[in-house]
Amino acid sequence: MARRALTTTAAVFATTAALLLTACGGGGDDTSSDDIKGAGGGSKSPSASASDPAAADRPDVSVPKDLTLVFDFDKPSDTKHAAALADAENYVKAMYHGIAAQDPNDPGYQFYSGGQAKQYVRSQIQTWVKGGWTPIGTDQYYDAETTTLTGGKRVLVTFCENQGKAYSKEIKTGKTLRAEENLDSYLKHRLLMVPSSSSPQVWRVQVIEVTGKAKECRA
Repeated sequence: MARRALTTTAAVFATTAALLLTACGGGGDDTSSDDIKGAGGGSKSPSASASDPAAADRPDVSVPKDLTLVFDFDKPSDTKHAAALADAENYVKAMYHGIAAQDPNDPGYQFYSGGQAKQYVRSQIQTWVKGGWTPIGTDQYYDAETTTLTGGKRVLVTFCENQGKAYSKEIKTGKTLRAEENLDSYLKHRLLMVPSSSSPQVWRVQVIEVTGKAKECRA
């Protein structure tokens, strides 16, 4: 497995998002009884960072030195959109942190996600653990867009990914598994971001859709 290529379907996103957007009640809390809060600071990023007031309570989402995550995002002028985009980025970092740690129950991704989005990352980590792989190389994210949904309580974040220079390495042998860049290298992400009622400055991913062979992401 030279790339992280697990995808979700548009039907899954549309169905789950529709339920969320039409649900009664307010608050926008995406937490569940098994959400885990970590401690420590997050990794640095070239895009919008998490809100300072919550920094001390945020989990470690750093990644190994042989893995570089590039987020070429323009910071939205809207404060809410900027926070949602920053935590969408933290969600991606947390996934890689869990994969590198080989821990399907890593607290990082659980802090930044709920519902289907949490299950998605858990399945990703489990796949890498089962295969005996760890991520290396450079993974690029770009062309981010943010849209307000449901009366301003939720934000839809979309962005592209190029995995052309992202590889996996066999943990036991140290062998790097490579693949030439092609259309399979390009993915489109859609994330439904929901603010936490207990920590309003924190945004969590409730639903994620990842589609492969995204021609619109190929320059």
